[in-house]
Amino acid sequence: MNASGPENLHKYTKGGKAHYKQEIITAITEGKEDGPIAMDHLTPPFENPWKSRLKLSGVDFLEDTNIGVVCTTDGDVWSVKGLTDGSNKLVWKRIGSGLFQPLGIKVVNDEIYVICRDQIVKLNDLNGNGETDFYESFNSDHQVTDHFHEFAMGLQTDELGNFYYAKSGRHAREALIPQHGTLLKVSKDGSQTDIIATGFRAANGVCINPDGSFIVTDQQGFWNPMNRINWVEGKGKFYGNIWGYNPPKDTTRVAMEQPMVWVDMEFDRSPSELLWVKSQKWGPLNNSLLSFSYGYGKIQLVLPEKIKGQRQAGVVDLPGVKFMTGIMRGRFNPQDGQLYACGMSAWGTSQNMKGGEFFRLRYTGKPLSVPIALSAHEDGIVLSFPSKLDPSKTENSMNFKIDTWELLRSHRYGSKRYNTKTLSISETKLIAEGKSVKLMLPDIAPVDVMKITYKVTDVHGNKFEGKVQNTIHNLKNKQQLE
Repeated sequence: MNASGPENLHKYTKGGKAHYKQEIITAITEGKEDGPIAMDHLTPPFENPWKSRLKLSGVDFLEDTNIGVVCTTDGDVWSVKGLTDGSNKLVWKRIGSGLFQPLGIKVVNDEIYVICRDQIVKLNDLNGNGETDFYESFNSDHQVTDHFHEFAMGLQTDELGNFYYAKSGRHAREALIPQHGTLLKVSKDGSQTDIIATGFRAANGVCINPDGSFIVTDQQGFWNPMNRINWVEGKGKFYGNIWGYNPPKDTTRVAMEQPMVWVDMEFDRSPSELLWVKSQKWGPLNNSLLSFSYGYGKIQLVLPEKIKGQRQAGVVDLPGVKFMTGIMRGRFNPQDGQLYACGMSAWGTSQNMKGGEFFRLRYTGKPLSVPIALSAHEDGIVLSFPSKLDPSKTENSMNFKIDTWELLRSHRYGSKRYNTKTLSISETKLIAEGKSVKLMLPDIAPVDVMKITYKVTDVHGNKFEGKVQNTIHNLKNKQQLE
């Protein structure tokens, strides 16, 4: 029997007709500028022909930074045009679909990579019509079981082009695969995966620090007495979750790396990803560190320090920032220097009024009411503000209150507050040309959680009130003071 030869498949490598031809136009609603941070609402296309839910879980920009790309937990990728051209009009296009729970997106040399539950996917547009033709499995080394909790979260690249993301562990179950509860590195070409750190429970994203180290958050749960922000340095260290893969036999704190800061539930019930501010447009906040809150739909300013080789920090809410969803990811646009942040409601969050949100956040130049640095000394705490303070209205111990407590790490879910104390403030004085206030504390000591309630006034009469929460591992000696 004569048979025809094999079909020439070359025509299938050139891309096909677009499935999602319709573009959707939405508006930008500029936010009020009555505080230090303005929030411009970038309306997602909630009404669309495909009934796609806009639960936004990642954001990045193309080389033409007027165009952004976002992913959703339901498996879509959208482009959005009009971010920086001043038109206040956004043009949305659905460019991909069918992915397995994307929770991070990264653009490299104008090519789009998405971290999914099962793999890193590269989106290839073969014919230039703006829609994905070929979903390339760039790397699928991490294994997947049927457990609901093993999310793959966040996607970043270092200066050499290597990729990084975090893989969560199983909820209330021992790990089955080596990648459960880990920080993972994927080589630039996608050919190799290495485990950088272990012992995470639900690490919602990755931040790469200027020195090449990392910050990974984690959530309160079994073996996690409270939410953690972890500064990860080196390779092969263990970060506390005994139900991660191949944990140490020693279940005490001695065998784990300490968090940079324990984040009490009063301040955040679920931290997501951190981001360094790299924008002159953000004034005194430039080069500072932000923490996005999935749990409370806000952004916190993180105040880190390093004493005796150990990282520790405080957190304080960025004023005027409140999403109607949890915040998942954010990136600074290199063109306009502003922060673009996206969020969603899917798991446990106090902010579930909407399914998803997208905002541009701008620093307005209005007085900033929060400290921008914190330092723990043998004789007290120093809070530093961006503006000069009024000594007559600030140097009063009654304007401050300091509470401390300890946490118990165990196999149980979370921890109560133990050994709660209110520390006596013997003196309050301004230092550093009036921009820092030092609280003299005779009984200061290393502690899991410290809460500092403050009320200060600057020389222009602006009153600043708030709460800072921090962790102290070590204290600077008196010779290291201002």
